[in-house]
Amino acid sequence: MQISVAGNIGSGKTTLTSLLAKNYDWEAHYEDTEDNPYLNDFYEDMQRWSFNLQIYFLQNRFNKIMHFRENGKDVIMDRTIYEDAYIFAPNLHSMNLMSKRDFDNYIELFDLTNSLVKAPDLLIYLRSSVPNLVNNIQKRGREYETSIRLDYLNRLNERYEAWISQYSEGKLLIIDVDSNHFNDNPEHLKDVLNKIDQEITNLS
Repeated sequence: MQISVAGNIGSGKTTLTSLLAKNYDWEAHYEDTEDNPYLNDFYEDMQRWSFNLQIYFLQNRFNKIMHFRENGKDVIMDRTIYEDAYIFAPNLHSMNLMSKRDFDNYIELFDLTNSLVKAPDLLIYLRSSVPNLVNNIQKRGREYETSIRLDYLNRLNERYEAWISQYSEGKLLIIDVDSNHFNDNPEHLKDVLNKIDQEITNLS
């Protein structure tokens, strides 16, 4: 079984992934931020490094998904292969931070890889307002995120909502993290677990 957690920057994906992995004894896989060779450069100069970063994420996520298929374990994944293609790359292109040539090349590569992978059995989307995202980003204090602009987060949020409204690849659970504070409220976490239990009852 493969579960994926999706959401904007600062929505709580890594936190929820850790909590669910511990509760269900799932194998957790996190977005590569510490060892990512492009992330710092990207936030310093998005136009120069946007294509490189998206290609890195694409191959990294694709390799993980193929590995999951081979080992047969129950896994939970922080972020999906879809988010780069439907949210981040199109957003960079629309902001003139990725050329049409690079964007078209990226989408062709995504279409190829996506044709070879299976959608997650359950997608958990963390819905958040921009003020809540900003608050969480400031709390965790990652240096490379200090330059993220509000309009960038707003654009991403709009694309996330558009994507989720049309998502039909598999089961979907939406959690409003403005009102559900699963990280520091046991009752809120219990509510999330109950909803997940209902969704995965028929999965094995």
